[in-house]
Amino acid sequence: MAKDKAPVTPAVRALRAAGVTFSDHLYSYEEKGGTAVSSRELGVDEHGVIKTLVMEDDRRQPLIVLMHGDLQVSTKELARQIGARSVEPCRPEVAQKHTGYLVGGTSPFGTRRQMPTYVEETILELPIIYLNGGKRGYLVAIAPADLMRTLKPVPVRVGY
Repeated sequence: MAKDKAPVTPAVRALRAAGVTFSDHLYSYEEKGGTAVSSRELGVDEHGVIKTLVMEDDRRQPLIVLMHGDLQVSTKELARQIGARSVEPCRPEVAQKHTGYLVGGTSPFGTRRQMPTYVEETILELPIIYLNGGKRGYLVAIAPADLMRTLKPVPVRVGY
């Protein structure tokens, strides 16, 4: 797949519509490989590969959390910072229903449903970030400033 043409996904359409400059990065997807595989295949630091995590609060309201590939989300701390009693990851089929993307190919751009989005604030300090482009085995590289401009995520500090 690494030599294939980049797909045109809802995420790509959303980025183009917003005037975001991005580069395409295709790699060979491995089931349950996560950001370790994509960073290895693309030769980039896993810290700069950003996971798009679909979660829900205690009222079953969905939300997106953007986190460094090499860190985890403290759901307890996230709940505290957003004023929820609890936050937990969505089941894959629920995440797909909210976003329109398969797990492993979830992009924060072009989701089926608008959801509150939170970003680990240290992501904003990076010169460039790699996020899923809406298909397994496909990342897009953008500037964190474009992420802030288009998604308007709320910065949080919940990584460990």
